[in-house]
Amino acid sequence: MNNLHHHRSQFPALSNKLYFNYGGQGPMPQRAMDAITQSQAHIQSIGPFGSDAYAWIAPQIQASREAIASILNVLSDTITLTGNVTVGCNIAMWGIDWQPGDHLLLSDCEHPGVIATAQEIARRFAIEVTTCPLMATLNEGNPISIIAENLRPKTRLVVLSHVLWNTGQVLPIYKIVQVCKSNNSLLLIDAAQSVGVLPLDLTALGVDFYAFTGHKWLCGPAGVGGLYVRPEARENLSPTFIGLNGVITNNQAQPTGWQPDGRRYEVSTLPTSLYIGLKEAITIHEQWGTAQERYEQICKNSNYLWQKLNSLPNVKCLKNSPPQSGLVSFQLTNQPSYKLVQSLESENILTRTIANPNCIRISVHYLSLELEIDKLITAIKGD
Repeated sequence: MNNLHHHRSQFPALSNKLYFNYGGQGPMPQRAMDAITQSQAHIQSIGPFGSDAYAWIAPQIQASREAIASILNVLSDTITLTGNVTVGCNIAMWGIDWQPGDHLLLSDCEHPGVIATAQEIARRFAIEVTTCPLMATLNEGNPISIIAENLRPKTRLVVLSHVLWNTGQVLPIYKIVQVCKSNNSLLLIDAAQSVGVLPLDLTALGVDFYAFTGHKWLCGPAGVGGLYVRPEARENLSPTFIGLNGVITNNQAQPTGWQPDGRRYEVSTLPTSLYIGLKEAITIHEQWGTAQERYEQICKNSNYLWQKLNSLPNVKCLKNSPPQSGLVSFQLTNQPSYKLVQSLESENILTRTIANPNCIRISVHYLSLELEIDKLITAIKGD
């Protein structure tokens, strides 16, 4: 592992503030910003639309696709390039051939974008959407058994987050996959808070769909993300958005079929420069340490924060055991959450509130320092 202080110097946003919002958006490294600017300038210099541009852009996009695939341990042809997690979830959720009476199962810790999508699918296709109570399993109870109890013979799709965005709980996805398979239910994972945090092997995990973003824990630019579709699940997932990238055409430019890989769900005009920036950000993380080493450092930092918070009066951490992700959520007994968040921001300490459960969420990265956490704790004490 490289020296962390030297490594952090590549992230300009970390030089003048205490940043604890990686779960919202990660700060970009300078090299990623430079790569975006330089690639855009190069595209403009050769002409953004022409044979030279396409000859240069195609391998850049493929290299970015391969970089993304490598951190998920999947083949690059299973990756669809998207704008964010929500787009990936929409592709998977709308692409199923829903029939009246089908069932879609959510947890009670899913993002509003996913919930709204499920509600609209229910309205259009006369399916039933229900929610299983996983929030209560943060400290006790078995999420696997709760999911199993809420499955039905007509459950076509289960939608869960790998790391719950509000409480930071890490779900045992491998075991949940087995439960869903035994019920012939597909499983879509919202990976907003897991990619860039957990060491991942989607091939071994066996999930059907895994939607992620590059702008949070990977510290890439906003507007780039992806969707993994298991090859066996691809054959029964129709394209949700349709465009030139996703179709095969004949010599009369007429569509004759879908692309045989992850491009099937893409439209066209991908933001090449942004994907080059994401690839550069991934490279920078890997230069510091392996995925396992980065995860261990994240857990070390979140555990340090959790212990410090537990020592404070008027603070109650939602989780009563050391966190397994970079998210640490807590409640105050002496003031509203938003007041503390506003006060911290006035001191250049960036955190956020969560509405359900009502709490404050702190995001710590492998980039976070114990000194920063100490300053955060001192500021909370002062309030």
